[in-house]
Amino acid sequence: MENPFEIIIEKLESIEKQLKNLRDNQHSTFRPQIMTIEQVANYLSLSKTTIYGYTFRNTIPYAKRGKRLYFEKSAIDEWLFENSRKTTNDLERIASEYIHKNPIRF
Repeated sequence: MENPFEIIIEKLESIEKQLKNLRDNQHSTFRPQIMTIEQVANYLSLSKTTIYGYTFRNTIPYAKRGKRLYFEKSAIDEWLFENSRKTTNDLERIASEYIHKNPIRF
């Protein structure tokens, strides 16, 4: 018969290992994905010259260290869709919600 304390110790070690793996995965998940100018150009299907122009005019979010430019993928995604167009269904839904919340009173 197995010693119950050994079983408990094995289970605790297994739990500790799983928690460590979970913690390690969370840390890697929360790190921002950093891209170089080449990666951004490929990601957006634009030339490097165009990306340099955007940085010169400060129209694209970026960071600069020395002579190198860095781009955070999530910031690029936000920038890309900040002026996205709403569909007709979206506009109708927004208008309906507005009318419902603000009825016309005479």
